[in-house]
Amino acid sequence: MTESLIRNKPGMASVKDMPILQDGPPPGGFAPVRYARRIPNKGPSAMAIFLAAFGAFSYGMYQVGQGNKIRRALKEEKYAARRAILPMLQAEEDERYLTIETTLLISIAEVYRVVPCLLACFLSLDLSKSGRSILSMRPK
Repeated sequence: MTESLIRNKPGMASVKDMPILQDGPPPGGFAPVRYARRIPNKGPSAMAIFLAAFGAFSYGMYQVGQGNKIRRALKEEKYAARRAILPMLQAEEDERYLTIETTLLISIAEVYRVVPCLLACFLSLDLSKSGRSILSMRPK
């Protein structure tokens, strides 16, 4: 369909010659738009929500504190058990160390017995830490 048939004006030279046709509201106007906030006053108040959140937070912090006390007690029990067996562990380590040191000193003494001049140098070393004589050491 052409503009000449729609607007009943045949033979227009330009678009500017066309009469203005504008849409308007329906007869009687549009229905009113509801823009007011109509929120119902149902549910707990802000103070009730705040107190509930504060209560939940307080209870959670209390539980964290109780867990910390239990964990601290278990850690102290573990450390006490370690302190109780520490002398036995130290004695075992001392025995292991002396066994290795004795074996090492015996092997060095055997090497130095082969070379007489080195034996004199080795015997002059300070062996007061072990408190043993090199010549009296024999392998088990």
